[in-house]
Amino acid sequence: MQRDESRNYVIEKFPNVDIIFGTNNIWKLPELLTESYNGTKLAMDIEENALSIDDKLGANRLYNFKSYVNIMYGCNNFCSYCIVPYTRGRETSRRPGEIIREIEDLARHGTKEVTLLGQNVNSYGKTLDEKFTFSNLLEEINDIKGIERIRFMTSHPKDISDELIYSFKNLDKLSNFLHLPVQAGSSRVLKMMNRKYTKEDYLRTIDKVKNVNPNIALSTDIMVGFPGEEEEDFMDTLDLIKKVEYDTAFTFIYSVRENTPAANRTDQVPDKIKHERFERLLDVLYPIQEKKNKAFIGREVDVLVEDISKKNESKVSGRTDEFKLVNFDGNANDVGNIVKVKIKDANSFSLVGEKVES
Repeated sequence: MQRDESRNYVIEKFPNVDIIFGTNNIWKLPELLTESYNGTKLAMDIEENALSIDDKLGANRLYNFKSYVNIMYGCNNFCSYCIVPYTRGRETSRRPGEIIREIEDLARHGTKEVTLLGQNVNSYGKTLDEKFTFSNLLEEINDIKGIERIRFMTSHPKDISDELIYSFKNLDKLSNFLHLPVQAGSSRVLKMMNRKYTKEDYLRTIDKVKNVNPNIALSTDIMVGFPGEEEEDFMDTLDLIKKVEYDTAFTFIYSVRENTPAANRTDQVPDKIKHERFERLLDVLYPIQEKKNKAFIGREVDVLVEDISKKNESKVSGRTDEFKLVNFDGNANDVGNIVKVKIKDANSFSLVGEKVES
């Protein structure tokens, strides 16, 4: 509903709709419900940019031991396949003091792991009045008592700084895991995507990260079948995967998003070719993931236990510092705690372990 075209279509075609609000106004829903209930024919509130974010509102959270915290809203990147800048508005950073207070409160209520969220966390702070970078924010959170792990996503390759890369060496609570979406391994396709970096730029960044922290686990997003993608471009993507050796990856087949530049291209890749390339991508990716996971066999790792198995109450699962999923024997008392686990086996998607008794 942030987009004029979508909003006007609903107003014209669906006169029975009572309330319309945008992604920047979700927190106003109670007010709009009251307005509609009191007789307003169409209660509507659209805010183009998330310039004023009400941080006084509380939140219901699924877990008390791990929490997600928004540090910024919107996006300024305009990747040619993405609708987010048009629906979420321009980039806006929350004030650091508000974020710190929220996380301190979470820690007092038992949160051990916090994940910082933003469409591009690397550009955090650019809309603030004072100079305050994402690395500065991580340093502040690292000092909060009770917080044991810090994660973040998503991180845009064009904006990752040396300062942030060195945080993976200097901050003891920052998880040994970096999600850095590449989308494609072809510089030609990356230019068409408007990603503003080349394959070579991305690989240089990965080299920096590995030099600072050789044991870091790496994750990414990869899109197959972007309009105009040729076989040579796809082979560049496979080459990049082999060079980086990702621990895990979120893989997608390109699908059209209306009103994005990519949707209007006349060189759409046929579905048959997209699916064939996708299978070839997984054939390269999965053995690498399995190799990376098998390297954990015999190691003792700290696992934040998150769930009990729905099929077997004596089985639990959780995540390592590297975001590896581990399954092992345990019970309800383990949930929410960080326990020591020795890895016994592994496959492409998870590890199997045994709790180390203290």
